[in-house]
Amino acid sequence: MTVSPHVTKLLEQYQLWEKESSFPEEEGTISVDEVLSHVASFYEKIRGIVDWREEHLLRKTAIERILKRRMVVHGFSDDFAEGFLSELVRGGHFPNRRISLTKVAEIQSIIEKYVHISTRYRQTNGKSRKNLEDWLYSIAAVEIEESLSNPRRERALIELMTAALADKIEIASKRKGKVALSPEEQMLQVYVAVQRALFKLDTSTIAYHLLEKFYEDWKNPTEETLTYAAESLGTLHKNIFRILEHPYAEKFYQVAERYDTPYLIVGDIVNEDMDRFPELLDNPAALEERIQQAYNIRLARLKSRIRRAAFYSTLSVFLTKILIALAIEVPLERFVADGTLNYVAMGLNVAFPPLLMLGLVLTTQKTSRRNFERVTLEVMKVIQLHEQQDTYKILPPRKRGGLMAGMVYGFYLLSFLFSFGLLVWVLMQLNFPIFSIIIFLLFVSLILFAGTKIRQRAQELMIESPKENFINNIFDFFSLPLIQTGKWLSGKFVRYNILVLFLNFLIEVPFQMFVEFLEQWRGFLREKKEEIH
Repeated sequence: MTVSPHVTKLLEQYQLWEKESSFPEEEGTISVDEVLSHVASFYEKIRGIVDWREEHLLRKTAIERILKRRMVVHGFSDDFAEGFLSELVRGGHFPNRRISLTKVAEIQSIIEKYVHISTRYRQTNGKSRKNLEDWLYSIAAVEIEESLSNPRRERALIELMTAALADKIEIASKRKGKVALSPEEQMLQVYVAVQRALFKLDTSTIAYHLLEKFYEDWKNPTEETLTYAAESLGTLHKNIFRILEHPYAEKFYQVAERYDTPYLIVGDIVNEDMDRFPELLDNPAALEERIQQAYNIRLARLKSRIRRAAFYSTLSVFLTKILIALAIEVPLERFVADGTLNYVAMGLNVAFPPLLMLGLVLTTQKTSRRNFERVTLEVMKVIQLHEQQDTYKILPPRKRGGLMAGMVYGFYLLSFLFSFGLLVWVLMQLNFPIFSIIIFLLFVSLILFAGTKIRQRAQELMIESPKENFINNIFDFFSLPLIQTGKWLSGKFVRYNILVLFLNFLIEVPFQMFVEFLEQWRGFLREKKEEIH
């Protein structure tokens, strides 16, 4: 079998990752108190439920949160990284006694770089823009995580799929002879789409990878690069988001999302059978069996992840709902309704969203026999070198205008009015108070949005297009307005979540300071005991 050069390069990168990941036992490591680590780790688990993120973003989100908090509470200092890394280990985000002490200086240098850019930006502009500084520190969190976790395998798989798709995608132009995108723009869009599809990376992570492409010295920048980044931070932010929100971005993502499974399977096989991989290539039966095993393992992992995502997203919304009920809904109903509570309304408000999420998850199609056969075929195409490549055509984004566009948007507005109007009417028939109706609509929208994202994630192994029918179209007509509302609300909840703000300022700061004090005190006692001889 003639192997694709992209796959050969992937194998080399995986072998290099294996060498880099070997841990020298003689090196000193960051070590934290085991007892206090269990306490801090338990808090982080509770925190993860309240401020829930998708599983692959949990650690990066925690790094960003802890970094920003320590910058506000302690300020940046020459020994900032040591306390910062100790808290990450104590919270269970990295294993105890596995981060080398040599990493302290590296992380200190990374944070110092972003502090320098932020400080220089404020000096140059004479004012601070919180959204830009928040964005900057979210990128710092990505670089810190990658420095500590070595994502060489993931990056190699991204490069493999990017190179393969870039040769296959064709953009149909509206005008004959007119190029829709330049080769550089098209390559950037493929690169972004692959990261979103393959590993579901968020905008901060992709932005960091783009910065690395724009500035080859971003990891160890020259003074010139730092000065330019600081003085042009606003422009840099706009240019990156222009790439991320490009009119063609969704079209590229749809192609990448449909064909990402074969690359994930190839990555799994190479990772598991690195030494035997050349032998597998010469034995088609053994290779097909290994594809089946990798597919089944990834399917089982997907099902488990979907169950956890459904549970934690529902629990996060449920806890927020309980907080709102106790803090606002119950007192308001007592005041408006002369001290009486509508227990039916409160019960439905609490019980319906989890049942809705359960229904959304249970009715999701995750795979089929025909889909596996397509995956096997596509894996062979990825591995083998073919003279004739498949092509995936991308049509330009549709621009609506005129009378027909007005009718389409008018009908869409009508679906909003109909969906919300119908729900309000049903709830009024059940004697829901006005405020309970608002709360019900709010949380149903959030659950529908979260459930829809989970359903999409559940189909990440599917290459076959989902079958559409009349019932699907009816469901879309009723649910899309609620889903869009839930999407908008989720963005606002991330920014203004009352429970998260409460945890940040009234619990987390004193809790972490107390834990650090206890750790130092226990260390002091151990030293005194060792002096007794």
